[in-house]
Amino acid sequence: MKLQGLIVPPLTPFTSDLKVDAQALEAGVNYVVENCNASMVIAAGVEAQEYHYLTLEERKSLIAMTVDFVDGRCPVAVGISHPSFKIAIELAHYAEKIGAQAVQLLAPLRSFGGEPTQSELLAYFKAVSAESHLPMVLYLNPGPGANVSIPATIALSQLERVKYIKESSRDLSRVSRLIAEVELSGHAKYFTTMQMLLITLELGGSGVTLPPPAAMLANKVIQAYLRGDTKEAARLQLQFALFPSRWMHNGLTPVMKAAMNILGIPAGDPYPPYPPISGEEHKALVDYLKTTDLA
Repeated sequence: MKLQGLIVPPLTPFTSDLKVDAQALEAGVNYVVENCNASMVIAAGVEAQEYHYLTLEERKSLIAMTVDFVDGRCPVAVGISHPSFKIAIELAHYAEKIGAQAVQLLAPLRSFGGEPTQSELLAYFKAVSAESHLPMVLYLNPGPGANVSIPATIALSQLERVKYIKESSRDLSRVSRLIAEVELSGHAKYFTTMQMLLITLELGGSGVTLPPPAAMLANKVIQAYLRGDTKEAARLQLQFALFPSRWMHNGLTPVMKAAMNILGIPAGDPYPPYPPISGEEHKALVDYLKTTDLA
């Protein structure tokens, strides 16, 4: 995988009867590979992709279409997250079967309530990784997943199959410590979220995971950083101060889908009953995007 890296989950467009819109999905995959310069694509692996609304067979179909549309242009990590380690293993085997290069697994909450202990998390990840030879992206996202402590994250990073970590913290003390104790200690490559991208690169992290079209802006930050143009990288990074945060009360998926549609890449609406951004908020998003390097 190209580093400094950009891991991108294409959004999932739906038809009016709530099936995956294959034509729009292909356009979205082409956008993240060609325009966003994705180092790796995630197939049905993060909540912004709305895969959790699908049946298991529909999820497999979305995975297969994504792998097919990427067509070998960059590696694909298949999302295998599920509270049941057996279903996660089934999806891992499916990922191997269709030629994926990695899997991504969310650190799960206890299905019966409460945060899992470090030993429980290790047992879960060991059970899944023992059944697959593919490298694993450890996905940390409190809310849909567990709020994993720093010591537990470091312990998970030392598992043989865990080669990458994506975590959603915007806490600089946590980010810097994980870069020091995970990436710089040689355990796994560390990937952050958009607001922490430039400082993560400066501290020695590997990159970022985020959906389009924010991924296109992140690619511009990464390219400026690699050129040594820190002033330009900072200018670009500052655009994440308002986008998407000013609209995030709607949720990340509605914001990213609205932005994609505004930019002319069909992404459809959020899965119902959640509404698309409309009215004055939509107009404000249109106006703001015109001021960014996404326009």
